[in-house]
Amino acid sequence: MSTGELLSIEPTELKFQFELKKQISSTLQLLNKTDNHVAFKVKTTNPKKYCVRPNTGVVSPGSMCDIMVTMQAQKEAPPDMQCKDKFLLQSVIAPAGATAKEITPEMFSKEAGHVVEECKLRVVYVAPPQPPSPVAEGSEEGSSPRASHMDNGNSNSSEVSRSFVDSHDKSSEVRALISKLTEEKSAALQQGNKLRQELEFLRRSSGGKSQGGVSMTFVAVVGLIGILLGYLLKRA
Repeated sequence: MSTGELLSIEPTELKFQFELKKQISSTLQLLNKTDNHVAFKVKTTNPKKYCVRPNTGVVSPGSMCDIMVTMQAQKEAPPDMQCKDKFLLQSVIAPAGATAKEITPEMFSKEAGHVVEECKLRVVYVAPPQPPSPVAEGSEEGSSPRASHMDNGNSNSSEVSRSFVDSHDKSSEVRALISKLTEEKSAALQQGNKLRQELEFLRRSSGGKSQGGVSMTFVAVVGLIGILLGYLLKRA
């Protein structure tokens, strides 16, 4: 900010984001620090290149005024983006209640004895902002999005293959257990048939013996069959 006795001017230099074949604007803001009306006038070393609106005016006490400076479209960039153009803002105390239409060139004449405050402003060219990098967000340094995608694909494939192998192993275990139980059941049935045949043989061979002896043998054999069948049913 440039601070004078009459006006505060911000900024102290005119910055333009330079682009070829495009009009570019920059804004100046004036603040009247006095209790008087202050008239201002803007001059430039290259009037054909710039359009200033307003280039003259009056700022009321304690008020602010914006000045729009527009640079005409340029066909070529200056060397090293350096600009030698300058602006001069002159300000002077104006009569109370003065308007922009009442401003005359004689009001800014030092030869006529007027106290004229001056502020010089230089022009600065700024390069336009660069477009964002096309690199996808979230990709790690040193790896491309495609590589990350392939890694994810390989990981998913590995998980699917692992799940398939696990389920296949479990199915094999279940089939083996069922086969074992089936064999045990068949063996138990064969043992039961063998026991029934032996029981029948004992019954036939004990025709002349006491009924009590036959009954004890029969009860023992039946109990053994019941225990064996109960064990098989629990395993199944």
